[in-house]
Amino acid sequence: MFDFRLPGLKESGYFYQKNFALKTILSGQQVGLTVKRLAQQVLENHLQLKDTVIIGIQPRGVYLSDQVVDELKTLVDPSSISYGKLDITFYRDDVRKEFHNANKTDIPFSIENKKVIIIDDVLYTGRTIRAALDALLDFGRPAKVELCVLVDRRFSREFPIQPDYVGRAIDTAISQKVKVYWSEKDGKDEVVLL
Repeated sequence: MFDFRLPGLKESGYFYQKNFALKTILSGQQVGLTVKRLAQQVLENHLQLKDTVIIGIQPRGVYLSDQVVDELKTLVDPSSISYGKLDITFYRDDVRKEFHNANKTDIPFSIENKKVIIIDDVLYTGRTIRAALDALLDFGRPAKVELCVLVDRRFSREFPIQPDYVGRAIDTAISQKVKVYWSEKDGKDEVVLL
């Protein structure tokens, strides 16, 4: 992968990579700090995580949820954390229009009357979260559902869905994309605007 800094744009955080203009939204260090803050905010509202479950959305939300859960394990007794992973492939409203690889759902507990925190990397139109809400009902009726995201692309919603915990809120044009890189998959933690 070839990337180089442009003269005069160094201070702005812009660089070019494979003919795409990129702007760094969160550096690796900022991603780490943001994960710690999100974990602290979850814990502030759910002391000791009593009757609370955490669900990461497959595939890319799981990278964030893994990091949030790892951080929570340093703050509370790890046995008090109920953590699952949810695949929403067959609940998506575009499943017939595009090919999607199904991932594994792993929720080894009931969410009946529990407080559920859904974690995803980027909130854009709200369609992924709508699908996750539909999928969750197969595992019980939660008492409350909250949403935690690393990046909130405000003003782009197609559904009335708003996050409860936000790493960074940004305003973007419809033509722009937010790309989240995870060290487990991409070799680095970073969020960029394409």
